[in-house]
Amino acid sequence: MSQQQNFDVVVIGAGPAGYHAAIRAAQLGMKVACIDAALGKDGKPALGGTCLRVGCIPSKALLDSSHQYHNLTHQFEQHGISVKDAKIDVGTMVGRKDAIVKQFTGGIAQLFKANKVTPFYGFGQLQPGNVVKVKQHDGSEVELKGTNVILAAGSDSIELPFAKFDGDTIVDNVGALDFTEVPKRLAVIGAGVIGLELGSVWKRLGAEVVILEALPDFLAVADAEVSKVAAREFKKQGLDIRLGAKVSKTEVTGKGKKKEVVVSYTDKNGEQSITVDKLLVAVGRKAASKGLLADGTGVKLNERGQVEVDEHCHTGVDGVWAIGDCVRGPMLAHKGFEEGIAVAELIAGLPGHVNFDTIPWVIYTSPEIAWVGKTEQQLKDEGVAYKAGSFPFAAVGRAVAMAEPAGFVKVIADAETDRVLGMHLVGANVSELVHEGVLTMEFKGSADDLARICHAHPSLSEAVHDAAMAVDKRAIHKAN
Repeated sequence: MSQQQNFDVVVIGAGPAGYHAAIRAAQLGMKVACIDAALGKDGKPALGGTCLRVGCIPSKALLDSSHQYHNLTHQFEQHGISVKDAKIDVGTMVGRKDAIVKQFTGGIAQLFKANKVTPFYGFGQLQPGNVVKVKQHDGSEVELKGTNVILAAGSDSIELPFAKFDGDTIVDNVGALDFTEVPKRLAVIGAGVIGLELGSVWKRLGAEVVILEALPDFLAVADAEVSKVAAREFKKQGLDIRLGAKVSKTEVTGKGKKKEVVVSYTDKNGEQSITVDKLLVAVGRKAASKGLLADGTGVKLNERGQVEVDEHCHTGVDGVWAIGDCVRGPMLAHKGFEEGIAVAELIAGLPGHVNFDTIPWVIYTSPEIAWVGKTEQQLKDEGVAYKAGSFPFAAVGRAVAMAEPAGFVKVIADAETDRVLGMHLVGANVSELVHEGVLTMEFKGSADDLARICHAHPSLSEAVHDAAMAVDKRAIHKAN
C-alpha cells in the first residue's frame, strides 16, 4: 500500500451531497479529496451520483422526449398542426439521454479540477481515526487521512425478495431508463415518484402501463386535493393505477424476446395476476451504507441502515459527518446539496444550517406535482388553526393559451398570524412556481405579502397570486 495521504476533508461519495461538500470546502481554502466508485456506460469513472447518472437528470431527459412525442401525436392538432406517421426512435432518445448524462458527469470532473478537489475512483471505507481506505478500480489501495471525513454514500434501490432485479425483464430505475424498445406491457410496483415518472415516459410512447400500489390511498404524502386531481389526470392519460394491490410473487417465463413476467398480487377482490413484458420495481430506496464503516469507527447506523447524525449532520465521532441520502430526512438531491454546503461551512467555522421545513418536493409528471410545508391534514392532526385559498389554472389565461388548464395552486396560512405554512400545486411547470412558497416561508412571509407582490400578466404565476388573495377571500378571478 502507498503512503498515507493527508487532507483537511475527505468526502466519500460524489453524488449531489458529496460533490457540493467537496467543492464548498475547497472554496473555503481546505485541501479536499472526494472518493466515488461509479462508472459510466463507457466503463470510465462518472461523478455525480445516482442523480446525474441514473436518476434526476436522465429521467427528466426521457420525460421531455416522451412529452414532446405525446404532444406531437395527441395535442398538436388543436393548434392546427398536423403530422402523419409520427414515430419514436428509442435508440436516439436514449442516446440523447446518455449524452446529457455524460455532459453533466464530465462537468463535475471539470469543477473538481477548477477547485483543486482531488478525485479518487473506487470504494471508500471509513477506518478508526478518520482514515479512509480506498479500493481503487485498478485493484490498488490508498489510505487517506482526513482532519474531517464526510460520509455521502447515497442510496440504492430497494429490491423485493420475490422480484429480484435481472437487468432485463425485472428492473429498477436504471434498467427502465435503458429499454431498447417500447415495451408492449409494463407493470410498475409502487406509485411513488419513480414509478409515476418512468411509468409516464413509457405510457406516452405507447406502452400499456399498470401501476400496482400497496397503499389504499394515492400519493398519501401529498395534499389530498392535489392527489385527487393528479389521479384524475393520470387516469385520463390511460395510466392504470391499482391501489391496495400487494404483490406477492413474480415469475419470468419464456426466453429471449418472448420473455414475460407474471405478477401475482392481492387486492380487495382477492388474488389477481397480470402478464407483462417488463416489470419496474420502484418501492423506494435505502441508504447505501453496506461496507461503508470498518469495525471500531464509533459511527452508528440505525435500523434502516442510515448513518446516525444530529441536526448539524455530525455523527458524534470527532471530525466525522454524514449527509444526503445515507442519513435521515427526505432522499432529495437538493436536500443533499444544502447539507453538503452546510457541513463544509460548519467545518470552516461558519454558520451552516438546513431548514427541513422549506424543502420543496416535486414529481415531474404531466401535470407536475409540487409542494412545500404542511398539508391541511397535517395541520388538522397537529391542531393548528389555518386558512387556505386556492386558484385553478383553468382560470389563468396563460395556462389556457398553452392548452394546460389542469390543476390549481393552494396557499395555506396560519389563521392568526397569516404566516404561510404550506403551498401545494398541481399543473404545468409547478416545479418552478413552488419556489414562491419556499421563498415566502423562508423569509417568514404572510399570504398577504404574497398577494401584494405584482405578478406578470399573462403568466402561470398568477395562479399563486390569486391563491394567496383567496386566503382572505379576495381573489379577483374566481367567486370566493
